[in-house]
Amino acid sequence: MEPTALAYLGAGLGAGLVALGAGLGIGRLAGPAMEGSARQPEAAGDIRTSMIIAAALIEGVALFGLVICVLLAIK
Repeated sequence: MEPTALAYLGAGLGAGLVALGAGLGIGRLAGPAMEGSARQPEAAGDIRTSMIIAAALIEGVALFGLVICVLLAIK
């Protein structure tokens, strides 16, 4: 295989893994947060705020991963 084909393959696999990891991370975050909100409705605001901050951090890491994959494909 050509080096560019390997770079495209690596970038595609990397982008897929980043998207999968971000989806799993947010899913593992949101499930317990919803359960906690259902068990203690008075704490729902604090739980929601923490969940949104953590989800934003996960998405930020995923975005960096995707940028790295795109940079691999460009070279």
